[in-house]
Amino acid sequence: MEFTARNPATKEVLAPVYQDAGDAAIDAAAWAAHASAGEFAGATPQKRAAFLDAVADELVALGSRLIERAQQETGLPQARLEGERVRTVGQLRLFATVAREGSWVDARIDTALPDRSPLPRPDLRRMLRPLGPVAVFGASNFPLAFSVAGGDTASALAAGNPVIVKAHPAHPGTSDLAASAIVAAVERSGLPAGVFSMVHGISPEVSLALVRHPAVAAVGFTGSQRAGRALFDAAAARPRPIPVFAEMSSVNPVFILPSALCERAGAIAEGLVASCALGVGQLCTKPGLAMGIASREWDGFCDAVAAKAGAVARGVMLHAGIADAFAKSVANLRDVEWLARDGACVARVGAGEFSARPELAHEIFGPFVLLVTAPDEAALRRLAGGLEGQLTATLHGTDEDLARAADIVELLTTKVGRLVCNGFPTGVEVAPAMQHGGPYPATTDTRFTSVGTAAIFRFARPVCYQNFPEPHLPDALRNANPLGLLRLVNGEPTRAPIVPPGG
Repeated sequence: MEFTARNPATKEVLAPVYQDAGDAAIDAAAWAAHASAGEFAGATPQKRAAFLDAVADELVALGSRLIERAQQETGLPQARLEGERVRTVGQLRLFATVAREGSWVDARIDTALPDRSPLPRPDLRRMLRPLGPVAVFGASNFPLAFSVAGGDTASALAAGNPVIVKAHPAHPGTSDLAASAIVAAVERSGLPAGVFSMVHGISPEVSLALVRHPAVAAVGFTGSQRAGRALFDAAAARPRPIPVFAEMSSVNPVFILPSALCERAGAIAEGLVASCALGVGQLCTKPGLAMGIASREWDGFCDAVAAKAGAVARGVMLHAGIADAFAKSVANLRDVEWLARDGACVARVGAGEFSARPELAHEIFGPFVLLVTAPDEAALRRLAGGLEGQLTATLHGTDEDLARAADIVELLTTKVGRLVCNGFPTGVEVAPAMQHGGPYPATTDTRFTSVGTAAIFRFARPVCYQNFPEPHLPDALRNANPLGLLRLVNGEPTRAPIVPPGG
């Protein structure tokens, strides 16, 4: 199937014409990745880190060409794309640091106790090893940071896994440029070519064929629930199922507690609308739901949200598919009280109506927020308890509010990956402590994050070496600790070498 990119602002068709990858191209990419997996997994931490730094250098070297093409294909402003490239380069360098230091492999050593009674203990040494070739699917809303050279790719490569990217069909030219940077870095680093490859395709069959390929060992995905679930189901149906780390839908509820509402309703309303409209509402952490308790202050807050939302200038959405889906979702939202339909869209319902209509809790990707009025605190708790899994939840409250709502806070820890207090969830810091994930349907595996250094753990698995002779152990597990790792030795964290008995 042939396809082209289209400028979402001007509707201009952008050359060149792209072709869906066929079975032969997918097969070649997957088997090349498989063939390179052993050598790449065995590369030193320094070599892997230097490779990631080289990718960052090559992305910077693309200069204005990358930003200009991304603007043409996404309609995103230059400043946003330049900032996104800074984030993408920063992610690569951060994971280079993680790879170079090396302690992420979580080396654990329990030395032998041959004289233990009633049974001796064998020598046990455990560490994380790469999974194998990872299929990464580029996201539509972050053409750089969650795409070809984005966080999934960076973390998979840092762990020692070859990567096959399925480019997003909305920005294929941007993807080609980013891919060229990684290919150049592979060559500069003296790594096998199969460490990285990319395929194009607009048909779902291209994606499914990649996930079903026997050489692919894991999947990283950011996108819609429908697409993510299709990939998850395909991976589970394989003769040898593989993990799919999919970040999907989230409405990111905001709970506005009474005292905070009395103290700063205007500021909260302004922040909510700004967060909802950021990036034309096309962020996975956009707050699409706000809940509060019925009162005169709550009514005033709703009016303020409506006024500020109506003043928002409607921006260009990323591509026609997203724009059409947003328009359809808003048009199909019936039997609600519309407070604003221009700029950002705002609707309001009561708690009973919200609970009785599950579709009201579904994500609407774009500048939209639903306000839900609870009659009392008990109803607000029930609303929290009825939520599906989310990436984030936010609470606005004073110390008194938060003390009264302690049970809601505790309940929300079972529903989300990140709790925000007196702020807004848009803006995801790339840092070791970040959690960007949550219970289904926010993600397919709530134990992991797709942002921050902990993202590397998605693409590794533990292997234990029992009673292995020292010369045949990986460097990370040798007595001398030649890599200088922080290891757990006989239950104690240390970087010191192990001195064997009589040594």
